[in-house]
Amino acid sequence: MFLRAPVLWAALAGLASALGQAPWGLWPVTLLAIAVVMLSVARAPGPRSGFWRGWAAGAAGFGLAMVWIIEPFLIEPERHAWMAPFALILMAAGLALFWGVAGAFAVWAARAPVARLWLFALAMLAMEALRGYIFTGLPWALLGHVWIDTPVAQLAAFSGALGLSALALGLSAGLATLALRAQRGQTRRAGFVGVALVAVLAVGWGGGMARLNAPLPEDRPLRLRLVQPNAPQDMKWERHFAEMFFYRHLDLTAAPASDGRAPDLVIWSETSVPFFLDNPMDGLRMAAEAAGDATLILGIQRRETGPGDRMQYFNSLAVLDETGAPTAVYDKHHLVPFGEYVPVLGQFADRPGMDWLSGFAAQALLGYAPGAGPRVLNLGAAGRVLPLICYEAIFPRHLRGTPRPDWILQITNDAWFGEWIGPFQHLAQARLRAIEQGLPLVRAANTGVSAVIDARGQVVQALGLNQMGTVDSDLPGALDSTVYSRFGDRLWHLLLLAGVFAALVRRLREKRLTRGAQRASRV
Repeated sequence: MFLRAPVLWAALAGLASALGQAPWGLWPVTLLAIAVVMLSVARAPGPRSGFWRGWAAGAAGFGLAMVWIIEPFLIEPERHAWMAPFALILMAAGLALFWGVAGAFAVWAARAPVARLWLFALAMLAMEALRGYIFTGLPWALLGHVWIDTPVAQLAAFSGALGLSALALGLSAGLATLALRAQRGQTRRAGFVGVALVAVLAVGWGGGMARLNAPLPEDRPLRLRLVQPNAPQDMKWERHFAEMFFYRHLDLTAAPASDGRAPDLVIWSETSVPFFLDNPMDGLRMAAEAAGDATLILGIQRRETGPGDRMQYFNSLAVLDETGAPTAVYDKHHLVPFGEYVPVLGQFADRPGMDWLSGFAAQALLGYAPGAGPRVLNLGAAGRVLPLICYEAIFPRHLRGTPRPDWILQITNDAWFGEWIGPFQHLAQARLRAIEQGLPLVRAANTGVSAVIDARGQVVQALGLNQMGTVDSDLPGALDSTVYSRFGDRLWHLLLLAGVFAALVRRLREKRLTRGAQRASRV
């Protein structure tokens, strides 16, 4: 069944659906491709076939959108390159299960093709929500992300990423419905659907344009400097190069600005220094001296004795005063599975020959320990900031549950993500967080893209990938709290639960009526 033509066509459509993601941004291709996948699922003879068609589409789509996942395995190819194909295949195959379940559900829950189209859209949206949480969550390459470079992305201030996914799925289901109506000669109905699709897209586009054209608040009187050293990951921790990159940080920090304005706040990227916070030697003092009168924020690893007298390591952010003393520390709490720790098996990483179980990004055998959770740091004149370290920026829920900050800070080391797809998708999601919260987001990345992003997700200033230098900019102003920042995804979760429950009840009622009719016919 898996190798039959409909499954292969679904896979090809799924592959094309990834082209709406960054860096390509071909969102019309995604809408058309998902419509083809929906038609394939709607015509499936049974739930098993619906599952395989959805799964094949998802496997191909995630395989292309997340091909960057092989990059960490190529940092030390002699040790890890053999794992790269397995990582990509398993990642794509695992994420595709969500699409497969949606396909099976749609075919099981309805008989009519049009009903199956819309039930598939409902189930897909439920799966998009679910994969943001299950197994610690991975809301990467959501269908709603295809709108990020368009005015439609501004709707996220009201609906979040799930609302953008709902719009994409709804338009694709509409296109598939139009195709079915036209195929059956139902010209009038097809025309009505076409007009509705154009109207919905026009309203979303026009609403986004109106929000983009509204005036922004004035910039805050805070001069930022983002330091981008461009330290390749395969060289970053080698003894000679680590010292060189540290001095590169110092030189870039102390360099005079082109406009003569000294920075008030200097920001270095994730794990930017080759020493621990608890044993910095002269490192923190040297960094503070380079920053001069400016406050310095940097990514650093730290360690402390944990339960059972076992040393714990943290991926952290530290705020330094003019003497180099830490005034605030934030520990990354949402760690990357297999990147910063290995679930369950990581406890054996300190045994001979088992160091690969520590995770690729961790510099300690047992991997990193998670921090306490999201927190807002008070930087005095620089305002209240919500720090995020790397991967944490892809989770909208981590930007809620704390007092509202004045701005958001992401430090990251995207050298792990390669040079083509991963860094741009990561940047796109950071922009979406700014839109959702109505807050400026500042992003310091080791190899790029470092950027200052305004409260509507627009890049104000940036330094491109694989460039060394600094970004000097004022901090953009914040908008009032958005609808999404107040309510999050709770309404979506309730609506999705209600929709899936209604579909289940409807299907079970149909089966009961069918059995009753069969019994009556036998009598």
